[in-house]
Amino acid sequence: MGTASATAIDDSALLASARRTLQREQEGINALSTRLDAAFARACRTLLACTGRVIVTGMGKSGHVGGKIAATLASTGTPAFFLHPAEAGHGDLGMITRQDVVLALSNSGETAEILVLLPHLKRLAVPLVALTGKPGSTLARAADIALDVSVEQEACPHNLAPTASTTATLAMGDALAVAVLEARGFSAEDFARAHPGGSLGRRLLMHVEDIMRRDAALPRVGPDTPLAAGLVEMSAKGLGIAAVVDAEGRALGVFSDGDLRRALDQRIDIHKATMREVMTPGGRRIGPRELAATAAHLMETHRVTALLVVDESQCLVGALNVHDLMRAGVV
Repeated sequence: MGTASATAIDDSALLASARRTLQREQEGINALSTRLDAAFARACRTLLACTGRVIVTGMGKSGHVGGKIAATLASTGTPAFFLHPAEAGHGDLGMITRQDVVLALSNSGETAEILVLLPHLKRLAVPLVALTGKPGSTLARAADIALDVSVEQEACPHNLAPTASTTATLAMGDALAVAVLEARGFSAEDFARAHPGGSLGRRLLMHVEDIMRRDAALPRVGPDTPLAAGLVEMSAKGLGIAAVVDAEGRALGVFSDGDLRRALDQRIDIHKATMREVMTPGGRRIGPRELAATAAHLMETHRVTALLVVDESQCLVGALNVHDLMRAGVV
C-alpha cells in the first residue's frame, strides 16, 4: 500500500482536494431538488399520518446517517428511533408495530440485512419509505414510496467510499423532517421542550421575565424630568437606556446613548431640556413571556442593545440588555 510523506504534500494540494469534495457533495445535494416530486409529498403525508413511531433503519454508513435522521425527526415532533437491521433479525423486529412507518436507507437498495426485513413488514402492512440510490433496486420496488438519493459520483477519488451519497441521504432526511415540522406547525417552544438541557435548552426555554431587570434596578423617569436628572438615573442603573413612563407607568419612550449623542450634536441644554424632548417615542419593546431568544433576535434585527419589557397595557415591568442575555447563556 503506497503512502506519501506528510511533508511532501503541500497545502495547495490539500485545499484543492477539499474543494473538489465539497463541490461534488454540493452537486449531489443540488441534484436532489430537481428530482423532488409527488413521491416526496406522499412520504411526508405518510409520516404525518403515522400514529406510532417512524422506525429508521440502515447498515454501515447508511446506519450512521439513519441514526441522525431518527434523532432529527424525534426532536422536531415526529416520534422516531433507529433500529439496527442486523439486530432486528435477532428479536428486535418486535419493536415494529402496525401503527409504525419504516424509513429504510440503502444506497444500493440490495443490503441483505434490510431485504430480510421486507417479508415481516409486508405481513404487518407497515408503510415502507425507502431512501436509495438505485430506483430499480429490490428495496425500491418493495417500498410503498421510494425516494431517489442517487449521486453521479462519490467525492472519494476512487468512487468507492460513501461520501457524496451519504451526504445526499442525510440532506433528504433533513428535507423530510423540516417539511413535516412545518406541516405540523411545530413551534420554537415545542422544540425547546425537546431540548431542555445544555446551552440550547437555556436559549430556547428561558423567557424574558427570567432574566430582565425589574423594580429598583429599572432606570425609570417621567417625561418632564430634566435631561440632566435622566442622565444620572441612566448612569446609576447601568442598563444603557432610561425608560420614560407616564404617571400610570405606561412606557412612552426610551432614552439611549444614541439619543444623548443626537442631543449633544444639536447643542441642547441638558439642564433645561426634558426627557420628552430628547427621548425616542415608543422604543423597542417586548413582552415578559416572550422567549429570551426572541429578545436576542429583536436586538440583532433592529441593531439595539437593550429593550423595554411591557405588559399588555404597555406598562413598564422590566428591561434587559445584551449583557443580560450573555450572562444567561442565551447569546
